[in-house]
Amino acid sequence: MNTTTLDSKIAVIARRELHFYKGLFFIGALWNLLGAVFGYFDTAETYRSFFGVALSDPLQFAIYRGSWGTTLLYFLGYLMVASNPEKHTGIVAIGTLGKVFFAWKLLSLYSAGLAQPIVLIVVIGDAIFAALFALYLVRMVMAHRAL
Repeated sequence: MNTTTLDSKIAVIARRELHFYKGLFFIGALWNLLGAVFGYFDTAETYRSFFGVALSDPLQFAIYRGSWGTTLLYFLGYLMVASNPEKHTGIVAIGTLGKVFFAWKLLSLYSAGLAQPIVLIVVIGDAIFAALFALYLVRMVMAHRAL
């Protein structure tokens, strides 16, 4: 097999893989939008469903709502990544760490009896996305592309 044919087969595989990751990042953006819509626009009810207590302190309300505002920014970041994953790998790296730490914190709150079982949906979802995003980062390094 000549080099040109091999190079074109590698390019096709790379295009298919890149198409997969574009879709993944778009779905990841929608995942964050879903959380942000509930958490930001129905803050008190989301808090009650996650932690089993009313959110009555105005300062705590503002902080909790702000954290969902951050989730809305993750939505925008993953939309940017979906448009051109190779250009925005830094956003993927930061977003992956954010998902890992957020899932870990929710899991530790659940393990301590401070969070309701519904948080496990977020933990599992974010863990799956973090793993797939980490795979993307590994593939970028294996393809000798800079992060």
